Amino acid sequence: MPIDAAKALAADPRTGKALWGHKDVQLYHLGLGAGVPATDPAELRYTLESKLHVLPSFATVAGAGMAMMGGLAAPGIEVDLASVLHGGQTVTLHRPIPTEGDATLTSTVEAVYDKGKAAVIVLRSEASDADGPLWTNDSSIFVRGEGGFGGDRGPSARLEVPYREPEFTVTRPIREDQALLYRLSGDWNPLHADPDFAKLAGFDRPILHGLCTYGMTLKAVVDTVLGGDVTRVASYATRFAGVVFPGETLRIRMWTGDGRTQVTVTAADRDDAPVLADTLVEHS
Repeated sequence: MPIDAAKALAADPRTGKALWGHKDVQLYHLGLGAGVPATDPAELRYTLESKLHVLPSFATVAGAGMAMMGGLAAPGIEVDLASVLHGGQTVTLHRPIPTEGDATLTSTVEAVYDKGKAAVIVLRSEASDADGPLWTNDSSIFVRGEGGFGGDRGPSARLEVPYREPEFTVTRPIREDQALLYRLSGDWNPLHADPDFAKLAGFDRPILHGLCTYGMTLKAVVDTVLGGDVTRVASYATRFAGVVFPGETLRIRMWTGDGRTQVTVTAADRDDAPVLADTLVEHS
């Protein structure tokens, strides 16, 4: 079978290095649309090195960009990358991410679930530096056509959207060139830049990276709910529910209370088509 779950789960951890500096952090923030207005003190925290803090979702690109996808080459896993979709992402923070970093990444296959017609592989990457653990990244990778191997179906719970009106609703425009800028942080998939490649994948034009939407959404929560304080974020989880195109506008709804903010993200220009679902930020 292309997926041998027992072999993948028993494989030795893989290790690598992640190095980053303030330019990497600034580039990542700019790729999320930070810096508008350019002289706004709230935005200078994302763009000016003397005032810089690090949005926790930077953990998804720090040092090695999309190196987490290397987990798909782990022992016991042999899949066609054309059948792979990024299903979900969780970042758990152990302490604030520094603006300059030298960390060790330890990667494992945390789980393999059998969804019948598809498999879900959970890839875990843990980062630590000389001062101890920094973050844990869990990436859920959906692989079409690779289910049916008799494994555990895994969790299927969904977050119920609250019946009340959200405490906050904001919109965030996506620039036409945003995917071109965001990809400089490490995700070079031509699906996000090459119109011909996008058509082969079934889209009439390139789509925005799901992790760009992920970062934009966390920035909106930090700025709107947490007073701009990135150190208050403890964890951030989402499920990718649909695509968004450069030039569109995200509508981000937030329900907050008891140290957690639940979020839905939709494409405002397409009748609020779902983009992110089951989205939760836990915070102080």
